[in-house]
Amino acid sequence: MIVVFGSVGVDIVTNVARIPRPGETMACDGYVVVPGTKGANQAVAAARAGSAVTHVATCGDDAFGHVAVSIMKESGVDLSHLAIIPKPTGVCLIVVDAQAENTVVAAAGANLETRLAQLSDCPFGAGDTVILQREIPDRDTYAAVALAKARGARVVFNVAPAGPVPAEVLRDVDVLIVNEHELHAVAEAVGIDGGDPKIASCQLSARFGCATIVTLGPLGALSWQDGTFAAIPAPAVIPRDTTAAGDSFTGAFAAALDQGMDFVTAVTRGVISGSISCTRAGAQPSIPTKAEIDAFSPSASRMTA
Repeated sequence: MIVVFGSVGVDIVTNVARIPRPGETMACDGYVVVPGTKGANQAVAAARAGSAVTHVATCGDDAFGHVAVSIMKESGVDLSHLAIIPKPTGVCLIVVDAQAENTVVAAAGANLETRLAQLSDCPFGAGDTVILQREIPDRDTYAAVALAKARGARVVFNVAPAGPVPAEVLRDVDVLIVNEHELHAVAEAVGIDGGDPKIASCQLSARFGCATIVTLGPLGALSWQDGTFAAIPAPAVIPRDTTAAGDSFTGAFAAALDQGMDFVTAVTRGVISGSISCTRAGAQPSIPTKAEIDAFSPSASRMTA
């Protein structure tokens, strides 16, 4: 089983030719409102990749709250530990340009009320995986790392949005997932030069005893586990919207481990899932199924060194 402890909300997405400059007003044809945020995206990705998933989160008792949980429900995510409170549901304001790059403003809303007690009430332990991000209060996320470790669960921490993580928290993490910007923030905070992704991720893995994965967008991902390096190239795709690429990676990767696959295979499936999601619009609507990941797998190459 996979337990996701994190955010839930909606994305308001606009498409423009380019990202507006500071102070600039730019017109576009329209917008869409779709379920999103990192925690919920990762829950959907893990469920669609074939694992049993519980999402522990908080949303508002409002119209956006109903939208926020709709695709999780359709994907079979267990929402019995979802709290609904009289505060606004979290919203991400997303601008996507013609090259499929995006900027995001995340308004936390009810996500700021998510507490460790909600996770404590969730039955999980050895053999289960807990996925965490940074869209709820850090104090509860860090406490959740310690709780999951104490119960014997596998701890997968996607440090997104970017920020420093205390050394004592990193020591309890089993798998650290970051992009290049997030890698720099985590590494620099503990005195490691984050300039070279391969070297920095190696040093993080060696110092804190965790497997470390760096996602590299169209270049795929690199990883260190128990001193072994792997570089996984991404399949060539024509991108449309990269919003959910990292979350698709994290959910599919965790699902592969949950289903007993080896580490490098899990990273490969994460890369494939993230690549497929880039070819579709919207966050959760873009996330592929297990069958779609399976169909892509034979065409993905693997390089290790």
